[in-house]
Amino acid sequence: MAKQSAATPEDIALRSLRYTKEQFEDVLGQTEVYIRKNPGQSLLYAFVAGYVLNRLPLGRLVSGLLRLSVSALRPAIIAYGATKLYQAVQEE
Repeated sequence: MAKQSAATPEDIALRSLRYTKEQFEDVLGQTEVYIRKNPGQSLLYAFVAGYVLNRLPLGRLVSGLLRLSVSALRPAIIAYGATKLYQAVQEE
């Protein structure tokens, strides 16, 4: 009897999603327990994180990454088009 030892990609994706959800819920639960035990320290951490995020130039970082990705996308499109053209010529 030949059994399929390899799972389908859908099964793997569903198991991965379920595992990730469980891990996220575990981390969320641990965070909640820590906050309940140390409310003052947690509030201080939240304040410091908010202050740091407020001071970061996030708008500039995002726009810079967007410009970089657009400038890198143009040569990638040209290379993709060239390979497709080469494949079409080889088929004829």
